[in-house]
Amino acid sequence: MKQLINIAFISTLLFAVACTNEKKTETRPKTDYTQFVDPFIGSDYHGHVFVGANVPFGAVQLGPNNPTQGWDWCSGYHYSDSLLIGFAHTQLSGTGIGDLGDILFMPLAGDYSPAITEENPYDWQAKYTHNDEVVKPGYYSVDIKKYNVKAELTTTERVGFHKYNYKNEGNSKVLIDLKYGTGWDKLAKGAIKQVDKNSIEGFRFSTGWAKDQRVFYHTQFSKDIKNIEIIRKDEKLGDVTAIIEFEGNGELLAKTALSPVSSANAKKNMNAEIDAELGYWNFEGVYKMAKTKWNTELGKIKIETNSKADKTTFYTALYHTMIAPSLFNDVDGTYRGTDKEVYSNPGFDNYSVFSLWDTYRAAHPLFTLVQPNRINDFVNSLLAAYEQQGKLPVWHLKGNETDCMVGYHSVPVIVDAYFKGFRGFDVEKAFTAMKTTALLDERGLDFVKSKGFIPAESGVESVARALEYAIDDWCIAAMAKALGKMGDYELFTKRANYYEKYFDSDIKFMRGKMADGSWRTPFNPIHSAHRDDDFCEGNSWQYTWLVPHDAEGLIQLHGGEDAFITKLDSLFSIPSDQVEGASSDISGLIGQYAHGNEPSHHTTYMYAYAGAQWKTAEKVREICTTMYTDQPDGLCGNEDCGQMSAWYVLSSMGMYPVNPANGAYVFGSPLFNKVTIDLLGGKAFTFVAENNSKENLYIQSITLNGKPYTKSFITHKQILEGGQLVFVMGNTPNKLFGKAADDRPKSVVY
Repeated sequence: MKQLINIAFISTLLFAVACTNEKKTETRPKTDYTQFVDPFIGSDYHGHVFVGANVPFGAVQLGPNNPTQGWDWCSGYHYSDSLLIGFAHTQLSGTGIGDLGDILFMPLAGDYSPAITEENPYDWQAKYTHNDEVVKPGYYSVDIKKYNVKAELTTTERVGFHKYNYKNEGNSKVLIDLKYGTGWDKLAKGAIKQVDKNSIEGFRFSTGWAKDQRVFYHTQFSKDIKNIEIIRKDEKLGDVTAIIEFEGNGELLAKTALSPVSSANAKKNMNAEIDAELGYWNFEGVYKMAKTKWNTELGKIKIETNSKADKTTFYTALYHTMIAPSLFNDVDGTYRGTDKEVYSNPGFDNYSVFSLWDTYRAAHPLFTLVQPNRINDFVNSLLAAYEQQGKLPVWHLKGNETDCMVGYHSVPVIVDAYFKGFRGFDVEKAFTAMKTTALLDERGLDFVKSKGFIPAESGVESVARALEYAIDDWCIAAMAKALGKMGDYELFTKRANYYEKYFDSDIKFMRGKMADGSWRTPFNPIHSAHRDDDFCEGNSWQYTWLVPHDAEGLIQLHGGEDAFITKLDSLFSIPSDQVEGASSDISGLIGQYAHGNEPSHHTTYMYAYAGAQWKTAEKVREICTTMYTDQPDGLCGNEDCGQMSAWYVLSSMGMYPVNPANGAYVFGSPLFNKVTIDLLGGKAFTFVAENNSKENLYIQSITLNGKPYTKSFITHKQILEGGQLVFVMGNTPNKLFGKAADDRPKSVVY
């Protein structure tokens, strides 16, 4: 329980170094995988997904926006709505806080005369139905019947491309609004300026979740501007809203390029990504290129299943994992740092929108399999932010540190990359960044250093903070030992075990501890407050299992395997209606288990550590088939920048990374008959599930490359070597599979 790291953990992975830095030659897949993607999935209920046009990991998310700014409209759009106010160029996907919604365009026609008031801020809004919409990867369209305009959208990485077809007689108009921002976002300063006969440019500075966001834009129209009128201007805010008029009706094209640095750089982005590549006004060519990019990424995992609905659910989930992180630089590499300084020639693509409290668990491990060419850029982006703000990102948003959620989860992302052989970053700088961040005095860390625990009365979320810190500290200890830094290894190994201080052995729950060492009272394990008690978006039932780095130790605390399994069974059987004080984040409930929120995502796989993998199979199959569907409400909670979908992608293949940085994947219950992952170097790894069906959800036996395989987990190293893993499935549990001590997953694998 106390021994965390085996030095072989490192050496067995170094084989991957050479291949992870090479550039893979991309070829367009023969299959059109975009046909299996429905971007509406997750746009209803609490999914909060982005709906619109974008390319994988692009800086632009161009899509429709509704006027409502409630919690379920965090992405700017919700399936329940029917009012369109225009198309903004940046959106979040699946978050629990709203922001962005930058630079809103709306095509108008007729004699529209603005009557904008505080009570009616979007006087130009128009009704629509879902029958008026078409959305697919890289493309969105809607018929705006109020103005008799068909609007179509597509994008490159940094350019939003609009195509408007005005069908009424008379001149055509486009409204540009800088005041609109999704949810928390407020305009601080704006500019709309005509720069030549068919171009405008400017900027939008805003404050919200990102306290100081700066986006610059340059727009070109396919027609000359007849007239431009600033219809709202404010002495403090600058230009707010404008209407631009063009002669006649028919087709009007508009390209809007974004930059975090300047309007001049935005224009360069446009020239590089569209004009030089495809010609000035080739909308169909840009969409074709976006579709090709999506097919290339989606085609990296090929599944075989008889269920059309499952295929749609899978490829939409895979699609959702590639909306964030998003590019945050110009085509020449220039970007604006968290210190607001401009950095040129950094030697890597800079990314932002790191929802790390969520994505460190499964999305980033998934990226090491299917996005290896981006891993070094992700890590270098985190390290650049560290140099600029003095600590690693917590929740990084468009050049801003939001400090949202608990933990410092850049750490497992970096350590996972290191142990999987990625070396396109400064390893010593990375370790220094992790150690420096962990030794700060903020967010309860001063108490971690001085007392070994965070007193409950010192602030909110004490248990949640401490348990997440312990995971991160385990990762630092692992890398410290690999680098021969034994003093740091011992320190962070000790800190990684601090989770034990919050476990009440009398009642077998994690709970808040007061400064004098006594337990906080009263205590109710089903109480779930929203950031105003000892837990963060959860309760003790959910957080008691948040020890993915030392499952063996947690089993011992519970009194052994039988007691551990009995308690874990209870998690799924305590009635869900007994969750007290829960926010909307606590969703997707099976008993007290909450799949709609990330701290629970590894929990079903904990059975395997106690030798009961068949129980993991039961719960994973239930979640895959009941909490993910091909309908608009097909996500049971916030998408959270890809994490909810990454859980499904990995789990439906049959595995999940319980420990986010030990290079192992624990088996669950494969959903598909066959899954093939394309790897670097022309290799592939295939999962086959024989006799698979709704009833045959239990693993009976496994072979790896034709040889019997008895372990209930597989390593990243084994997958990268290529080959075939065959699950033989059955309708009754093989309770001996994975039961032997040597066959169980372990916190230390290598």
